[in-house]
Amino acid sequence: MNPSCWIDTATSPPQPLPDSLGAALDYLAGATGHPVYTRWTLSRLKRGCPSLADAKREHPAVFALLLEHEAAVEYWDRGRLQIVAAEDAPPPETILERTLHQHRRRFHEVADGTAQVPASTAATPAATATTAVWLAALEPPATLAAHDAHATRVNSVTSAATSGWLARAGRFVNPSMVTNTLGVADDAQAVILFLRDRAGRSPHTRRAYLADLRRLIAWCEREKLGPLSDLTRHDLLAYRREVEQAPATRELRSAGTCHPARHGRPVAPRERSAAVPARALAVVSSLFRYWLKTGYLIANPAADLSGGGAARAAWTPKRIMPAGVIALCDAVIAGAAPAGVAPPVWARRCAIWSLYRYGGVRLAELVWSESTGLPRLDVEAGGNWTLHVLGKGNRLRAIPLPAVCLPPLRTYRLFRGLTPEPGAFERLPPIHSEKRDALGASGLYDEVKAVFHAAEARVAPGDSVTLALLRAASTHWLRHGYAHTLVVDHAVPLPVAQQLLGHASVQTTAAYAKSDLARARAFVEGSFPRP
Repeated sequence: MNPSCWIDTATSPPQPLPDSLGAALDYLAGATGHPVYTRWTLSRLKRGCPSLADAKREHPAVFALLLEHEAAVEYWDRGRLQIVAAEDAPPPETILERTLHQHRRRFHEVADGTAQVPASTAATPAATATTAVWLAALEPPATLAAHDAHATRVNSVTSAATSGWLARAGRFVNPSMVTNTLGVADDAQAVILFLRDRAGRSPHTRRAYLADLRRLIAWCEREKLGPLSDLTRHDLLAYRREVEQAPATRELRSAGTCHPARHGRPVAPRERSAAVPARALAVVSSLFRYWLKTGYLIANPAADLSGGGAARAAWTPKRIMPAGVIALCDAVIAGAAPAGVAPPVWARRCAIWSLYRYGGVRLAELVWSESTGLPRLDVEAGGNWTLHVLGKGNRLRAIPLPAVCLPPLRTYRLFRGLTPEPGAFERLPPIHSEKRDALGASGLYDEVKAVFHAAEARVAPGDSVTLALLRAASTHWLRHGYAHTLVVDHAVPLPVAQQLLGHASVQTTAAYAKSDLARARAFVEGSFPRP
């Protein structure tokens, strides 16, 4: 293979890999932050270390192989560092091709063999894969044949939001490109940029935002209003009345009075939560506020449309697992690997549980991003570990990890062929996948659910409440438990807890203090002792 036919799209501007095989392997090692293919000989080992004793201490596996073989090869394969004798190692071309395939989101092959950047990678940074999904969601249904299945599913949610309806500009659009920092002149592109910046990180947020925007666009079409940038405050107040007076049952995906559940059993319509209209109005308010802030609009007709602060003040977290249920799950992690689960898989599951249990992160915040190099684990000089993640609103967050979280992480890294502690310039996904470079959101979710499922075997006979909690629990329940431990159990100051959790408002963090009536009762009794 010709390495120069591969383009590194993470650089600015994108550039081809070096021509020679060795230089391309060295380039990949520097770009990915881990060794890719290194051929060790005794002379090379001596050149890199002051003495043989230092070489034995720094590269014990390589040193042991060189005592019996003329050369050893250290190569990266499926998220792990392998060290074998040179005669047993795969060719370097194979390792180069595997590594490029594992990082295929970053490296692209040029079909014609010339070192030119494809059109898809020569676009501006804004034209990311996420933006492509938004574009597919806003195109007319007839043009969807060329898109993948995911884009088709998104379009099925936003069938009303066709590009023909949105590709217009209303009376409140700022015509001056000097102050219009979005640099677009129609609602279609302005909506795309809003979704990319405000809902591009989490698939759950993306799905909710698309559904709420679809509801607004459908109402505008029914009332013969639009485009969105032409709506007045009177129009949006009428839409708010429409949303607040909607039927008290949730919209069903199919007609009829029952909704087919996952296992084929019909489920009766549930009462709609009071948070549904509040969220719908909050998305609309966020859209117009974003447009005004970026200069796309000259006025904000949706100002004070939703009582976001009041909604946050009234919110109380409910999905908090009792300490006894969490202890059952911790006992599963502290035990031996179940039958049929390979030790590396079990070590990975324990590491995933520890990060969600003691990091309080959202599900999507542990999904690896090649462009940002996050999430990332750092170790300070004193041995303290820190988890760096990119949260909602593209806000960076540094989370100190407690000592109880570290042993599973060290064990997992050893199974991957890495050092127990991450290096200073390491650029690797904290959680790897067997088929690609990193485990996705669904894989992370399944690993945590596997712990909940294993904990069911430790539930006392007849304890149906605990069984129901374990079957309903998810990764976000662990985040709620982390917040409850900080705010309620240890009375961490709210600004500190807000920073650790990544909440946009301290009111959201303060809501956890309202979730424990027993603790509030104890405070009151202590404040007014009996005579």
